[in-house]
Amino acid sequence: MTGLFNHPKRKLRKFIENGEYEEAIQFANTLEEKFSKDPDFLFIMGSMYYILQDENKTLHYIEKVLDIDEYDLEALSLKLRVYQFLKEDDKVIDCCKKILKIDSENYEVKDILDQLEEI
Repeated sequence: MTGLFNHPKRKLRKFIENGEYEEAIQFANTLEEKFSKDPDFLFIMGSMYYILQDENKTLHYIEKVLDIDEYDLEALSLKLRVYQFLKEDDKVIDCCKKILKIDSENYEVKDILDQLEEI
């Protein structure tokens, strides 16, 4: 069990997988300074807040990931989903275009973009 403490991101994921969000948030607060430039940690945090339906915190963490790597497909996809939920079509279109620059064969994103551009 001590090995788990040597891998704090693994422990954080475990809290989230078990639905222990309060514990995850408390634990993450102790890690945030150390992992403030770690895109994996930031993405985990953004994903957790997405599950908790906190769009602002999701975007906060996802933007930090994208500041580190503007071409992170997972972060762009999560950002796309948040903006879809918020019905911010212009931002959805921007996300779609960025994703398609990286993955031109992403048919789901192509469909979303086609639907929005028809409006």
